[in-house]
Amino acid sequence: MSATAPIHDISDTERGGKKLIGLDRAGLAHELRQMGLPEATLNMRVTQIWQGLYVQGVTGFEPITTISKEMRQELSQRFSLTRPEIAQEQISVDGTRKWLIRLGDPAGGPGPEIETVYIPEETRGTLCISSQVGCTLTCPFCHTGTQKLVRNLEAREIVEQVLIARNRLGEWPGASPSDPSGLPEAERKITNVVLMGMGEPLYNFDNVKQAVEIICDGDGLAVSKRRVTLSTSGIVPMIGRWGAEAGTMLAISLHAVRDELRDELVPINRKYPIAQLLEACRSYPDVRNAKRITFEYVMLKDLNDSLADARELVRLLAGIPAKINLIPFNPWPGSPYECSDWEQIEAFAEIVNRAGYASPVRTPRGRDIMAACGQLKSASLKERASDRARRLADGAPSDGLPLDEASGP
Repeated sequence: MSATAPIHDISDTERGGKKLIGLDRAGLAHELRQMGLPEATLNMRVTQIWQGLYVQGVTGFEPITTISKEMRQELSQRFSLTRPEIAQEQISVDGTRKWLIRLGDPAGGPGPEIETVYIPEETRGTLCISSQVGCTLTCPFCHTGTQKLVRNLEAREIVEQVLIARNRLGEWPGASPSDPSGLPEAERKITNVVLMGMGEPLYNFDNVKQAVEIICDGDGLAVSKRRVTLSTSGIVPMIGRWGAEAGTMLAISLHAVRDELRDELVPINRKYPIAQLLEACRSYPDVRNAKRITFEYVMLKDLNDSLADARELVRLLAGIPAKINLIPFNPWPGSPYECSDWEQIEAFAEIVNRAGYASPVRTPRGRDIMAACGQLKSASLKERASDRARRLADGAPSDGLPLDEASGP
């Protein structure tokens, strides 16, 4: 059954110091240099802190016993290794887990929230992380797109999602999961990371790139770049740059084969139409059969699911090493679309398969906890709006905020 529980993930009293999570090694060295540590010891100290954060999973300096007690105390006075609070954890009937993470606020009040999703399978586990609070794009079939952009996430806040997930899944040395049900048998619970959560990651290029470098560092979290996928709605000028500088796998939210329909479903298409997008894909650095681009195609009844659409999709992708993910539309309250009939999805997939493309139909996961593809939206945003609607209906005074702009608890 689905489970919902409030969780608190701050396990240390260090709240006031400078955050070190998300800094690269050069950034860590800079902070320690500012502290006055001798240059000859910087590399050693950086390695000790790095391994504490990303191998041991510590949230404070005390467990890093390779550092002297006096030095640990001094570091604790200046810096913080704490993580944000998990405001809510939900576990689906299919084992999918969704965490509502409340970020910090420099002013000291409740910060904005993001959602992170873990999808377990028999031999692997995929962590879907967010890159923005809300989204700057307004794709009407996507629930996140109905939440206005609040801000970009810092590199730290992107990396923290992985640390929090590893903590809840018991993936640190000697740790146990908070709930072992439905987890893969393999010792490693997070094998894949996808930037498919809230936000358009290429609109937060530098922070996402720095976070990915930390996530993929072989002496830390050690997720292979071949197992990291960035999903974009099609920010054409940034696609080649991402491939050259970050080199992860790439996924494209395509969803239509005609510009006039994609203009509606993925409005960034008005700026970067399909022909430009596909040319950027053909030029993606190192693209080949072993490093295929994934094209995501949500199946919307009577809109983009005809057999003619399937044939046009095959024609458009000719020459691009590609995999096509067909995604049954995941409904959300007030959504204006319907999922294609299953028989139509199968007929569509058959045409794509016959053309030589792998075209798995993505099994919806976590629908019962609104964790499936296209369903993410800060839970407190939804709850705050509904609570306010009830208050106004009962005659309570308004707090002055529109119902669709509520945020915070």
